[in-house]
Amino acid sequence: MLSSAGATDLNIDSMTTHSGIDQNQTLYLHTSPEYAMKRLLAAGSGSIYQLCKVFRYGEQGKQHHPEFTMLEWYRLGFDHLELMDEVDELIRQLLNDSLKLSPTIRWTYQQAWQQIINIDPFSVSIEELQAFAQKQNIEVVGPVSDKDAWLQLIMSFCIEPVLPKDTPIFIYDYPASQAALAKVRNETLPVAERFELYINGMELANGFHELTETDEQRQRFEADNQKRKIAGKDTIPVDEGLLAALPHLPACAGVALGLDRMMMLITGEKDILQVIVD
Repeated sequence: MLSSAGATDLNIDSMTTHSGIDQNQTLYLHTSPEYAMKRLLAAGSGSIYQLCKVFRYGEQGKQHHPEFTMLEWYRLGFDHLELMDEVDELIRQLLNDSLKLSPTIRWTYQQAWQQIINIDPFSVSIEELQAFAQKQNIEVVGPVSDKDAWLQLIMSFCIEPVLPKDTPIFIYDYPASQAALAKVRNETLPVAERFELYINGMELANGFHELTETDEQRQRFEADNQKRKIAGKDTIPVDEGLLAALPHLPACAGVALGLDRMMMLITGEKDILQVIVD
């Protein structure tokens, strides 16, 4: 669970510690088992899964906890669309006795925005997003010059809460700027081949058609760290082991599913603390 590298994502902060051998070396508790699992895939493991505890600094709320349980798995030869089928099958088996789920909805990221708030997230300007947020009485402290920050803010406050109830909803093909570790498909509008699953306004899973290009991934890590600098956060060492493994990574798709949130749906609890054992 400890690594010399952590997550560079601006919205995820790793917990840190030091080894007993070298107190000068910062170690990071993993926020996801993704990097280590991809090294296994590159070494020839075949399709794999892992069930483990993960840690994220500062996350606390009715749906968030600094320590939670994640199920993560990778399927060789799958893309993100095929993996969505498997995720759908799994959650229906898990939730069959507790929720009467309606037929699954699949919306592209663009469709979700247009269906719910009649905005095209690809063509909208930062100024238009800011004006929309003000009309919704969303208060933002300080200037926000990053479009993705506005998109994520409005997604959280204006789209997720009003998604149809008791219905699995897959939102996929995100803006290329939100690709993280996913492949980008270059069309008229480049899109990241990733998806998120929502039920009752709660995000349950995040999946990618996995990127295998080292140079592209390094550039994304460096761009993340630049955003962290601008936000006044510590920069994070990139995982050189992962970058070295990517050229050997077989074509695959992977997904991380939050089991504590799944337990909230199964039990009907509204606070994640009710399903986490201290």
